[in-house]
Amino acid sequence: MDLGAIGSRIKAAREKKHLTQDDLAAIVDLSSTHISVIERGVKPPKLETFVNIANALGVSADTLLQDVVEHSSEGIASELASEIMKLPAKERSRIINAVRALTE
Repeated sequence: MDLGAIGSRIKAAREKKHLTQDDLAAIVDLSSTHISVIERGVKPPKLETFVNIANALGVSADTLLQDVVEHSSEGIASELASEIMKLPAKERSRIINAVRALTE
């Protein structure tokens, strides 16, 4: 399991929410040092900690585990849909057409 990749995705999700390590640590009742250790991939979080972090960051577990879990397409699809919905209608249409062209 690539703990560094998982930690990097946790860090990216935290930064996307404009949270510091101290902020996240307070939300999930950990020390900022512990958050740092998880984000750097030094040690894996306990399952309960992992779930608490995912919930605090508003991301699915399979989004954080996408290169580890073989069947994580729902989280990736959900993340893509969320990002696409932020775009103007013309850009959304362009992306959808490109994906259709690639998958036909």
